Amino acid sequence: MNLILGAIIVVVAVFGGFVAHGGQLLAIWQPYEVVIICGAALGAFVISNSMKTIIKVFKGIPALMGGPKYKKSHYLDLLALLYDLFTKARKEGLMGIEPDIEEPHESAIFQKYPSILKDHHVVEFISDYMRLVVSGSMNPFELDNLMDIELETHHHEVGEPGHAVQRVADALPAFGIVAAVLGIVNTMDSLGGPIEEIGGKVAAALVGTFLGILLAYGFVGPMSTALERRAEDEAKFYACLKACILANVQGYSPQVAVEFGRKTMASTLRPSFQELEQHLRGTKE
Repeated sequence: MNLILGAIIVVVAVFGGFVAHGGQLLAIWQPYEVVIICGAALGAFVISNSMKTIIKVFKGIPALMGGPKYKKSHYLDLLALLYDLFTKARKEGLMGIEPDIEEPHESAIFQKYPSILKDHHVVEFISDYMRLVVSGSMNPFELDNLMDIELETHHHEVGEPGHAVQRVADALPAFGIVAAVLGIVNTMDSLGGPIEEIGGKVAAALVGTFLGILLAYGFVGPMSTALERRAEDEAKFYACLKACILANVQGYSPQVAVEFGRKTMASTLRPSFQELEQHLRGTKE
């Protein structure tokens, strides 16, 4: 929603102000300048990124319209799922949760929380580290270091689309200058012609510079920031998950272990203690 609303504000403010100042919108309509700038930017984008990153970018930009990936309800479901796992492990022993972590899609505990179950990476993270906990082969310090290594790699991967789009935004003003220079070259070739024709070609050249700057700072740059923020939100979700598992390994009760995770959440998403308790009680019922 913010993506659409922001784009509308940019368009109305820029082009509306231009028209209000007496400008003619048809003078800005220069399709060949758009072809030069956008085509060059797309080509540079393809050259500088792997196909995996390119696919992530084209999947990630439409996802921005859906808002944040992880909402308050996702956090509540995550904490409730972990609470159920920790409680079962305490009652039945660590071997009691082995079927749940080996076949999470067949587990009654995981099936209670479809928003978590459909997130492949989160389910895999829980299964992998709870499997290590069940094996008893790692102490909390070693588990903490191993999680940090994996999360660093994961955060680098999910942050790459935002960085790739930012590099395009940085290059767009330069491609606008390229389009302007080509327009000036075209103008110089027409110096002997009518003044109206020369004026039109100079205007087209200037539009190239304008479009490069507008696309960079009005659209592509903000989309890069939005992708990076989405990656940061995902990092915070995993930080919550990590805190809960480590607290459980250190011997805290299930209720206290999920409280560790609750404290890592941003204040805008963090449920109150009573709200979390009510959610846990509701999932039990």
